[in-house]
Amino acid sequence: MKFSHLHVHTQFSLLDGAASIQNLYKKAMADNMPALAISDHGNMFGVFEFVAEAFKKTDENGKPKVKPVVGCEFYVTANRHQKTFTKEQKDVRHHQILLAKNEQGYRNLVKLTSLGYIEGLYSKYPRIDKELILKHHEGLIATTCCLGASVPQAILRHGEDEGENEFKWWLNIFQEDFYVELQRHGMAEQDKVNEVLIKFARKYNVKIIASNDSHYVDQSDFNAHDILLCINTGEKITTPAMRDFADDDINIKGKRFAFPNDQFYFKTTAEMQKVFPDLPEALDNTNEIVSKVELLNLKRDILLPFFQVPKEFNSQDDYLEHLTWEGAHQRYSEITPEIDERIRFELYTIKTMGFAGYFLIVSDFIKAGRDIGVFIGPGRGSAAGSVVAYCTGITNIDPIKYKLLFERFLNPDRKSMPDIDTDFDDEGRQKVIDYVVQKYGNNQVAQIITYGTMAAKMSIKDVARVMDLPLAESNALAKLVPDKPGIELRRVLHAPMRTKDGEKSLEEKDGLSSDDLELVRRIRETYDQKDLPASKVLHEAERLEGSVRNTGIHAAGIIIAPKDLTELLPVAVAKDSSLWVTQFEGNIIEDAGVIKMDFLGLKTLTIIKNALALIKQNHGVDIVIDDIPLDDQKTFELYQQGSTIGTFQFESPGMQKYLRELKPDKFGDLIAMNALYRPGPIAYIPNYIERKHGREPITYDLPEMAEYLEETYGITVYQEQVMLLAQKLAGFSKGDADVLRKAMGKKQKSGSR
Repeated sequence: MKFSHLHVHTQFSLLDGAASIQNLYKKAMADNMPALAISDHGNMFGVFEFVAEAFKKTDENGKPKVKPVVGCEFYVTANRHQKTFTKEQKDVRHHQILLAKNEQGYRNLVKLTSLGYIEGLYSKYPRIDKELILKHHEGLIATTCCLGASVPQAILRHGEDEGENEFKWWLNIFQEDFYVELQRHGMAEQDKVNEVLIKFARKYNVKIIASNDSHYVDQSDFNAHDILLCINTGEKITTPAMRDFADDDINIKGKRFAFPNDQFYFKTTAEMQKVFPDLPEALDNTNEIVSKVELLNLKRDILLPFFQVPKEFNSQDDYLEHLTWEGAHQRYSEITPEIDERIRFELYTIKTMGFAGYFLIVSDFIKAGRDIGVFIGPGRGSAAGSVVAYCTGITNIDPIKYKLLFERFLNPDRKSMPDIDTDFDDEGRQKVIDYVVQKYGNNQVAQIITYGTMAAKMSIKDVARVMDLPLAESNALAKLVPDKPGIELRRVLHAPMRTKDGEKSLEEKDGLSSDDLELVRRIRETYDQKDLPASKVLHEAERLEGSVRNTGIHAAGIIIAPKDLTELLPVAVAKDSSLWVTQFEGNIIEDAGVIKMDFLGLKTLTIIKNALALIKQNHGVDIVIDDIPLDDQKTFELYQQGSTIGTFQFESPGMQKYLRELKPDKFGDLIAMNALYRPGPIAYIPNYIERKHGREPITYDLPEMAEYLEETYGITVYQEQVMLLAQKLAGFSKGDADVLRKAMGKKQKSGSR
């Protein structure tokens, strides 16, 4: 007997689901389930990751071993537009599972969840209504869902006749794609409803499927899930639990919201057979739904927004070429053969890769920003390596003068989207975003969601509060987790400590020092003393680590789409943004087919802008910031003294200390310090200082390296140096040298081999 779970909540059912997508697949695969559905409450936050995860484990035909079924458990209300309610007239919401049968169904799910937020959001609930379901039901499969759905609620509250009317409404819309869903969690109300549902199924010849309202992976996760609900509601675990079935926002004084029992987990097929011994066909019928569902792959090629070029140009490539040569004659007093060759090579690469539109879009909003008086940074990151970007006004740094490489920005051997981060003064940033919204349309521009997860220390503190561990003990316990960005509690508790103890040790992979490892030893001691309250906190925190706690907005990312975003990917709304917010996060957004651009608001630029205005006001002197000399002796004296407060990336106490020791006297010293002052390379700063002042000999591993390392005293400081050395010493192509650079930056051995 094959069975698939089609009613499954992941941790993206915020603070209500405690199941990670990876663990669900792991369990489904171990049990040989043909498929697995995702049906989070009202949102599709986890859908892209869910489908991508399925494709990580494929059979010999390249098909996922467990078929992903994309769905959502919607909140359905009578009128999504109504936002005012009273004690007497409450917002009655019913749950409703809808599963995508095919591409059309997926598009309708996207539309429904988006409109749930855009038009129906009330309190924390994105709500849809029957009007929207009538409009967007094609390609979808519906079930009678759970006890909180409209048919079961009609049976319980208004009797069998009312339940039958409601049942017929759904059957009429979805016909052979409507199923009776039975759940058995050991609840009296459920048993009562199930009897009636079976009667309806027989009368109207509707097939029955079995499901389990899965909110966590294993039965042993029940306590961790209970704690998660307490975190959500701000309650303590000691508060008496309200275990009867109730609406999710009902409040009874002195009681806390809780699930009725420990049966809401991802049961194995054998466990489901024990629950439904009298209805084996209910398990088997899940296979009918799985066979109806077409395999979805949500990865898309990026669609750029349409950029209208003046009618005298035949294409975006022609227009970009025109703007580039026009800008080149303004930027360079003479177009040397080197400059000419570089521009032609870049334009050819941009044309071949199909990115002319991208350059035109960025160049356009930067020009618009400058025209309305917004202060814009000179450019940062790999885009500074493009002469085309320099000539079209996207950056203000001459890559030829500073030996910056175009391949680091756009690698002709490997197609990936260019990434141009743009700095605006923090007051002017919004004006540029407003311009983009005006140009492309409100429904084509969005900000990007972020998911706040429970990291190692946070999970300990959250669990400790719920379990009533004294604050001092909670803080002391959290302090035993070493202060390393991205460190995982699971690894702190279980990974090999030292390199000699095994692979991927904390010492090697996480870079933990002896002092850090002493903290690890102490936290493990506590963890092993299972009777201690602190140990119990650690065991539950370990289970909940990584749970999605809340959502936020990416500080800089903006999406510009070629058409209405709700036709491409799910969107939501946020209190602190007038723009829509994508339901997918930034690191997967481009795989989903839309372009992300970083609009960074920098206070430093506002300070410079205001300073220039004050100089003009008080002294009548106009200063063009891009024209100031880079060899001014008095400025270097300020850096030599470490007087750098308010200077972007040079104002930290550590940086000031090194500046006083270095005594920089050329602009190259400042560039090098900025590159070195980050985790890893910071270890080379003392050598750089000693070599500059002649107190340490300048050495090269090979004499051939001197050509590229001379300016940095024999130390490899820049990624460009890595690329140039790879080409010179190992005969790498420019594209391969970029792949090596990337692999080294991410510490990926596979790319470095």
